[in-house]
Parts: sequence; structure tokens; C-alpha cells
Amino acid sequence: MSNISYYTAEGLQKLKDELQELRTKGRAHVARQLAEARDKGDLSENAEYDAAKDAQGHLELKIAKLEEVVGNARLIDETNLDLSKALILSKVKIKNLKNNMVMDYTLVAEEEADLASGKISVKSPIGKGLLGKSVGEIAEITIPAGKIEFEVLEISR
Repeated sequence: MSNISYYTAEGLQKLKDELQELRTKGRAHVARQLAEARDKGDLSENAEYDAAKDAQGHLELKIAKLEEVVGNARLIDETNLDLSKALILSKVKIKNLKNNMVMDYTLVAEEEADLASGKISVKSPIGKGLLGKSVGEIAEITIPAGKIEFEVLEISR
């Protein structure tokens, strides 16, 4: 089942670069490990060879998953986005109504999320709760610690 995700041009390029890196350098590294282990003799009792084969399997699985993600990725056309609502790529300023703390987040695709730089996934509880909200609306969001209410103060691109 395909899972379409939306990305910025920068985020999609980062995924493509990672995929290319795994296909070239990652496969070459695993091939070297296999060759070194094979040179050590009897393969039936060679733990290094088994470990290298496992590493090869994990690498190929990671490549296959990344190929699927890139294949189902769509670039976001920012010209058609509604600026009055919180959508993917929106910069949202919110206020926690419990402690009056104000936070700024940018809503991004799951693979681009980076809390340290203020980017949260649209699939995270807070990201899901903010999607579609307008300035002045209250978003009641269920997080692992319980329910929390945020007021949307500002939306920008």
C-alpha cells in the first residue's frame, strides 16, 4: 500500500542523496566486508561472514524502504497553499493555555522533522492537532502526558 508523503524540495533532495549514498558507498563497504570475511577461510564457521551477510541484508532493506519513500514522495507546490490555515510548511506560533508558554513550529513531513530546529511532523500529535487551524482557534491536543490546549497566534510561510 503506497503512502504518499509531501516534501519540500530541500527535504526530498536530502532523501535522494541518502539513497544514492547507500546504493554506492554503503554497498561498496558491505562488499568489502564480505570479501574480507570470505578470505578468512571456511564460511560455515565464519562469524564475520555471517555478520557481513546480516549487514548486507539490513542495508538492502533500508535501501528498499528509502526507494519506496522517494517513489511515493510529492513536492509541495507552495503557491496553492491556503495561507489562513495551518498546513504543511506553515510556520505556526502557538501559546500553551495552561502555562502561557509561546512556541514557534514549522509543520513538515515526518522525515524532515527536527525538534531542535523547530520543525515538527504533521504526523506528530501536536502537528496533527494544528493542521487546518486558523489564527485565534484553540487546538485541543492529546499527548502522552494528557490533553493540552494551544491557541494559534500566528501563521506564516
